[in-house]
Amino acid sequence: MSTDNFEHEFFGIGIQNGKTPENLGVLWRTAQNLGASFIFTIGNRYAKQSSDTHHAVKAMPYFHYKTFDEFYNNLPKGAMLVGVEKTDDAIDLESFHHPRRCVYLLGAEDHGLTNRACEKSHRLVQFKSIKSLNVAVAGSIVMYDRNLPKPRMT
Repeated sequence: MSTDNFEHEFFGIGIQNGKTPENLGVLWRTAQNLGASFIFTIGNRYAKQSSDTHHAVKAMPYFHYKTFDEFYNNLPKGAMLVGVEKTDDAIDLESFHHPRRCVYLLGAEDHGLTNRACEKSHRLVQFKSIKSLNVAVAGSIVMYDRNLPKPRMT
């Protein structure tokens, strides 16, 4: 079987300066269930969490970066960085075509993504909500949307 025209899809998801370790565990469990290839943190380090009941950090690659620049310099080749942030120039998730190969970056509930992270993101997405959501819930919504039968961005 020829794979000349077949482009492998993958995605990773992580949090910049996560506020609570419990959110990491919940996000990682969902990431494992919804097909993420890897998970990561920028800033605060991971500590074992009771909310990571599926032990995602043992089941899939986990990366930790001390700074955003370290993370950005280690993005997988050919992957788009998709920031999840409510901004005027963010694309509504409902109409967003997810890249075949991408990395989703979420910010903590209290500060969101840094300005540098927003500037360096290839795309910013947002979804309708009256107030900001828990970061694990927001990430879960993005991953669920990725699994819907929608066209992919090449």
